[in-house]
Amino acid sequence: MFDSDRFRQVMGHVPTGVAVVTAMTRQGPVGLTVGSFVSASLDPPLVGFLPARTSTTWPLIVPLGTFCVNVLGEDDESLCRGFARSGGSKFDGVDWTLSEATGSPVISGALAWFDCAFEHSYPAGDHLFVLGRVLDLGVRAQGRPLIFCHGRYQQLATGSTAGSAVSFGG
Repeated sequence: MFDSDRFRQVMGHVPTGVAVVTAMTRQGPVGLTVGSFVSASLDPPLVGFLPARTSTTWPLIVPLGTFCVNVLGEDDESLCRGFARSGGSKFDGVDWTLSEATGSPVISGALAWFDCAFEHSYPAGDHLFVLGRVLDLGVRAQGRPLIFCHGRYQQLATGSTAGSAVSFGG
């Protein structure tokens, strides 16, 4: 178990950046890259992301009812591109383990991961807004997130990572 402070601490590792959503089907692991990932609620702990309606992978994950969101690090551009393509064996050469809560693939080099039960999805134009209830989570690696901005992958500047806490919606 974890509390809202732990959830907030792990979400602190999540930029407006790139993540890979994974699940385990009977045929093996599947995954897709998402360029959207947000904390939706602390109580209950919910996260959200937006797969394209044209995704061929998301429909494979929906009936499973569980998935894992893997937040990628700045050195994971090729991994991101691999999971963004349609078809093929996306897990070739990828080191991963099964999560304890749902049995979904957790990418070994991910900065953070959120193991989820499917909560709901809502139409959002040419995407779906998917909510997942976080069942387990963790930080797997140190480093900076993979960022996609201005049409390309970018890195955060090196320097101090110290900052101040911000509260939203108060």
